[in-house]
Amino acid sequence: MAMSIPELERALRGLRLSGMTDTLQARALQVSSHEMDFTEAFSWLVQDELDRRRSRLQERRYTLSGLPERKTLQELDWSYNTRLPKRDIFELGALKFVDAREDILLLGPPGTGKSHVAKALALLAVERGCKVLYREAHQLIEDITEARELGALRKHRAQLKATELLVIDDLFLRRLPATAGDELADVLMSRYEKSSTIITLNRPLDDWPKLLGDVVVVAPLLDRLMHHGHLLKFEGKSWRMREAATRVARRTTQT
Repeated sequence: MAMSIPELERALRGLRLSGMTDTLQARALQVSSHEMDFTEAFSWLVQDELDRRRSRLQERRYTLSGLPERKTLQELDWSYNTRLPKRDIFELGALKFVDAREDILLLGPPGTGKSHVAKALALLAVERGCKVLYREAHQLIEDITEARELGALRKHRAQLKATELLVIDDLFLRRLPATAGDELADVLMSRYEKSSTIITLNRPLDDWPKLLGDVVVVAPLLDRLMHHGHLLKFEGKSWRMREAATRVARRTTQT
């Protein structure tokens, strides 16, 4: 017995085929108006369902990544800061470094776009289907400390190791605990040649021993990061300073 459109929609919802449900009426109309035959319309319905599932999976990957916002490379005003390594940044956008399991260090003064680029690369990886995790450096150390206190450190380390792209943002922006050097070394060394890590920071590499308080740990740590790594130096004007100046000028004009 033939079903009506509402009955078909209910049946598709029961089968959890929401992508097909949402476009069923439109596809039926295309068949009735002879825009396409049944086989073609059914093919499109199946594609609608696949597209919906891919979209949901991508949204889930984004949520699990911990990214606080969606940034893109195209959003940057490259004309404002012409001293950025634009060509190198866009080459990283192809994500070949993820395939090669290489690491990235983005080094430069505050406000020059390091975090923006890191988040944009992470979003590209999410959209490609990679397992991504974004953490500010102090959050990463806090996560590890909490996992240890809960007796879940082994599980947490396994999750970090399985992450295809780990972003550690703003390293040394905040004061880190005395154990940070060992914690960071454990994370990065376990990922060496197995997955990719992006680190953003505004302190030179020579400062790492003093900031981490452990010269013995830093040498092998940097050696592994730079062995298969890319160091991009960000220079020039600060976007944050420009935005702050714009806000001040706007308030002055309004008053």
